[in-house]
Amino acid sequence: MTSVSRKARHWVIGDVHGCSGSLEQLLAQLPAGDRLIFCGDAINRGPDTPATMERIWGLVDSGRAIWLRGNHEQDLIDALRSAPGSSGGAGAETRRQLGPEGCALWLKRLEQLPLAYWGESWVATHAGFNPSTWQPDLRVRMGFWEQYDGRFGDVVIGHTPGPNVRRLPNIVMVDTGACYGGDLSAYCPESREVVSVPGLAHNLQSPSLSPV
Repeated sequence: MTSVSRKARHWVIGDVHGCSGSLEQLLAQLPAGDRLIFCGDAINRGPDTPATMERIWGLVDSGRAIWLRGNHEQDLIDALRSAPGSSGGAGAETRRQLGPEGCALWLKRLEQLPLAYWGESWVATHAGFNPSTWQPDLRVRMGFWEQYDGRFGDVVIGHTPGPNVRRLPNIVMVDTGACYGGDLSAYCPESREVVSVPGLAHNLQSPSLSPV
């Protein structure tokens, strides 16, 4: 009897913020054939931004992942464009860790990051959509939460950390504060499952799997 293979799904991963250890734990829990969508703010704040960037870029380069632009990536792009050799300003620690050659390489890479990924009846983007233009906005919060009318289906976002994956009408918020002692979480739009692993300052524990 021939078995029918499961259709590949997507997992939208919340703000990693340089938590490379948590990222490795999370990747180990996700099905190898599924597509990964990193919804921005992979950089800064956590202990190992360069390793996180290289790991995610490798997944992008292999075709398994999409890395969306967040406000932290945009701030780093702006800083590298305006003052590539500067040691201060936005993303200063990340620039120091990358070094001059790394900064030049990563500017080219980060400039390629898209603002949104469109699935079937859902879309992933970093923070939401500007309710005046309905274009992706990397910093929007309350205006989008209050005014979104479901026109794009479910919108899966990061940007605003919370204690767990939260659901508003047609909005799913997947930033669970890995760099603040919360979890690093991934959400599957097709099944509504959540996989979470400990972030910084957590004791190691088994990952949780639950619907949202």
